[in-house]
Amino acid sequence: MWRWKRTALTILAILVAVPPLAAAGAWLWLRSGQPTIDGTATLPGLEAPVEIARDANAVPHIFARGKADAYFALGYVHAQDRLWQMDLNRRIGSGRLSEVIGASGLRYDKLMRTLGFYRDAEAGIRALAPEVQAALTAYTAGVNASIENRSGPLPIEFQILRYQPEPWRPADSLVWGKLMALQLSGNHRDELLRARLMRRFPADRIRDLYPDYPATAPVTLAGLPDLDLGRLAAALPPPLGPSAASNEWVVSGEMTGTGKPILANDPHLQLGAPILWYLARIEAPGLSITGATVPGVPFHLLGRNDRISWGFTTTGGDTQDLFIERLDPSDPSRYLTPDGPEPFIERVETIKVKDAPDETLTVRATRHGPVLSDIEPDALGAAPQGHVVALAFTGLSDRDTTPEALYRLNRAPDWEGFKAALRLYQSPQQNIAYADIQGNIGLYTPGLVPIRRKGDGSVPVPGWTDEFGWTGAIPFDELPHAFNPPAQRIVNANNRVVPPDYPRFITNRWDDWYRASRIEQVLSETKRHDVDAAQALLMDSVTPVFAELRPEMRGIVATTPEAETALDLLRDWDGTMDRDQPEPLIFEWWLRDLHRAVYADELGDLFGDVLSSSPRVLLHMLRGAPRWCDDTITPDRTESCDDILTASFNRTVQELRQRHGDDPTDWRWGMEHRAPLAHQVLSRVPVLGDLFDIGIETDGGNQTVNRGGSAIRDAQAPFSHVHGAGYRAVYDMSDPANSRFMIATGQSGDPLSSHYGDLVERWRNGDHFTIAGSLDEVTATGLGRLTLLPAP
Repeated sequence: MWRWKRTALTILAILVAVPPLAAAGAWLWLRSGQPTIDGTATLPGLEAPVEIARDANAVPHIFARGKADAYFALGYVHAQDRLWQMDLNRRIGSGRLSEVIGASGLRYDKLMRTLGFYRDAEAGIRALAPEVQAALTAYTAGVNASIENRSGPLPIEFQILRYQPEPWRPADSLVWGKLMALQLSGNHRDELLRARLMRRFPADRIRDLYPDYPATAPVTLAGLPDLDLGRLAAALPPPLGPSAASNEWVVSGEMTGTGKPILANDPHLQLGAPILWYLARIEAPGLSITGATVPGVPFHLLGRNDRISWGFTTTGGDTQDLFIERLDPSDPSRYLTPDGPEPFIERVETIKVKDAPDETLTVRATRHGPVLSDIEPDALGAAPQGHVVALAFTGLSDRDTTPEALYRLNRAPDWEGFKAALRLYQSPQQNIAYADIQGNIGLYTPGLVPIRRKGDGSVPVPGWTDEFGWTGAIPFDELPHAFNPPAQRIVNANNRVVPPDYPRFITNRWDDWYRASRIEQVLSETKRHDVDAAQALLMDSVTPVFAELRPEMRGIVATTPEAETALDLLRDWDGTMDRDQPEPLIFEWWLRDLHRAVYADELGDLFGDVLSSSPRVLLHMLRGAPRWCDDTITPDRTESCDDILTASFNRTVQELRQRHGDDPTDWRWGMEHRAPLAHQVLSRVPVLGDLFDIGIETDGGNQTVNRGGSAIRDAQAPFSHVHGAGYRAVYDMSDPANSRFMIATGQSGDPLSSHYGDLVERWRNGDHFTIAGSLDEVTATGLGRLTLLPAP
């Protein structure tokens, strides 16, 4: 079926992109653009021959005689398989998306130019050690050699959009890190939302909406002028992706049966095709590493070398603040500081727009950071006359040594080397788990976290005083960390990493604890946590939220036979989010409706911004603040929480009957819970989107270890699986070659390739594979062996 769809797509795409060619020749023409993975290629820039063997899963195993040649080869294969993805990412980061897609890219371009990500990336190269700069240079040469060595047409996206990729530059590799820092550190949006809520609700109601918000924390806007922050929020482009969530755990050799640790990790990010991750192995003198790379970046982000392994989860540290700056009344080109008026730092950005005139953007920055309210006229109106809104963010730096931290992490031989690498890590803050072949386990939470004179970063603050200013960052040695803890295991799933008495402020908005509690439960019940057990736990689809809400179900009264059937199903359910069962669909649809039933009436137009998949607000209101259950739209009567629970459940069953038929026993979670794995651009094109479809029904949900995250604010597809584990790995430190890997789609980013979606079903089913073997062994069982030869 997939082969037929590729053929049909080829013909259609060519008819759209290059009408002069006959449809009969379309297949052969585009197929000629597939990468060469066998034979030899003579390329300038190499010092010695490099062997690249592709295994049966299309993973490249790079065998090089020097580190520079190894990075050259990685750049070469990245560009062979993911050139469009690489080009798209650098265009987003550099604010040049509108050049190829038109005016629809302007909101992102203006934000990226305002933040100055690409300027910082260019300048940041100078902050890196010479050997790191050399690695970037070698990788860049490999990417460009791959582009120049193509013998066939460019990938189909370039054909449809009709443009040629520019040569790769070292800054192109660094700008992706800036994008990831922004995506994983977006708490300035929380500040905007909290401030908007504070304009409408008293302090006790705010604390109901943020039940983990400290009782002594401020709930006022610190004497700020009247701000229309809704205008600023509306003017900013949507986030680059859903908020991040990930799992990691590491257990000591006492629990594995081998005497050596096992580390499991599956970072949860936006799912799409191609997936973010690209598997690769490098064997070179002083560099033996296997795991997940990001096309466009020369260093492994996740993986193992021959002595240690590591994994990432996002901390959620509060590393951004919005400062309201007051203009100098006598000179609006200056803003007020405690030391008197200061001029804005200004620059003019010209944004080229496909099929439209260029856009000119004047970017201003204050001592705190770039002025966000300059992005659009509506955004400028968010602040009252005589004020602007600036963003302070630890990810805005032209001396970011995070790339060097990754370079050194890839080579770290032990815990001390691991820590030495992480001292260079700046943004985004991460919880990095550790295991080594000596039997040690650990975790460190590196990254720049600001120390504030006052406040907790929860709301915008005045910028014309130093009252709320930053005085530095938490020292590295004081950041959360653990080494060989007595419990013999470390678990993090974005839950709180420090106890309440930790002396430094990281955030007041820790993520939910449900996945972490489930991992802890399974580990406590398991006598031996070997590689197979770790793989099984990565795929665990039990939601602890159902057990939390089960007591609330006792007061529900079914009003129809169908509702009674649905209620009976839930009474006997164990909480497993199986795609072929009706219970997950009933429960999740009801939970979503219950959020609306309990507090949408009070929040009005802000409800959509507050609504999330987290049950913590809902549970708090049902148990500790039942006044929210009374429907303000019916002032003539007072509803109890039992009334709301009953009405919500019966409404849920009626809606599901309309979507999926009258018999609840015939409903299935997979009817709504499907990973679309959509292509970034082509999925938006009529007809082409269907032909590119490699989506699949999946298990899991928002609060399961096997995370099937959904955007429940989407009225049309509230449970589409758009966020989850695009990469899964289990690292066996008793035998590193026995470590297991999987990505969500396939190694290729070309929809015409047989390796574009060949891993989808195996990913859904929880399969993993090893990435190991000698050059001859990989060649004997793999897809091909390409020898890169230096030009004479």
